[in-house]
Amino acid sequence: MNLDLRKAVLHNVSGNTSDQLEATIVDAIQGGEEKTLPGLGVLFEVYWNNADESEKEEVLEVIEDALKK
Repeated sequence: MNLDLRKAVLHNVSGNTSDQLEATIVDAIQGGEEKTLPGLGVLFEVYWNNADESEKEEVLEVIEDALKK
């Protein structure tokens, strides 16, 4: 069985509103299940590939600061 995780995740969320996407992300984080991490990674990849350089820098700064806590 050959499962393309990226395609599956994108298929599951395509057409979702921003509220639905937020609910998916919050649910995955609050649930704390490791099986949701790859899906969050796919969503982050979508963001990263569509962000401009200033948005990428901002995200990196937020992550860097959060990891210092």
